[in-house]
Amino acid sequence: MQSSAFLIAVFEFVLLLFSLSFHECAHAWMASRLGDQTARLQGRITLNPAYHVDPIGTLLFPALIIFGPFFGFTFFSGYLIGWAKPTPVITRNFRKIVRDDNLTTLAGPVSNLILVAVAAAVLAGMAIALPGGNLIVQTSLMAAFNPAAAPLSHPVAIICSLAILINLSLFYFNLLPIPPLDGSRVLRNFLPYSAVQFYDRINIWMAYILMIFVGGFLLRLLLWPTLGMIYSILARF
Repeated sequence: MQSSAFLIAVFEFVLLLFSLSFHECAHAWMASRLGDQTARLQGRITLNPAYHVDPIGTLLFPALIIFGPFFGFTFFSGYLIGWAKPTPVITRNFRKIVRDDNLTTLAGPVSNLILVAVAAAVLAGMAIALPGGNLIVQTSLMAAFNPAAAPLSHPVAIICSLAILINLSLFYFNLLPIPPLDGSRVLRNFLPYSAVQFYDRINIWMAYILMIFVGGFLLRLLLWPTLGMIYSILARF
């Protein structure tokens, strides 16, 4: 069981790198479509993680969450979050600054929802097409959500289940109105000038604390009901 949990942890880390890269690539692609070529010129329209890695948000913090329990470090265990290097955007290059900035910002969370939908569609197809597919999908979902509760099943089903868990986490996490997350940028576009000045002065370490503790609490409130709904839908196939 310990080896199964470690294998799932490796899958989680690889999927997180891909999901964060897909998220930032979506920001860069949308900005380019709307007239700002800054990210494109920096090579950010790519799924190569090397162009998106943030040492703390992409490597250190997720590694503590994923691999920490194997070494007795469980302080941050229970949910997987992370962030990548922010995509550079120069809003004056947009035709309609507020609208286009919001569209560029929301492209990231929407990209995570796209990955959730693709993974769920694959699981639904497996439940229909494979002998005993419904049991395979349910076991894989349980193994992804709680590695100690179920044995490893079909590897593709495990990967898709983990993709749902990770990308839903990233979707909700990035919509939190905490700088520098995507939700904060959308909120900032609608704040009065005086509030923007206060918002911009939030210290980066204070933002990290808010993301870890407040963000983690809100993430649990939003994530588990959604996962339960997806599990119920897939169980019907």
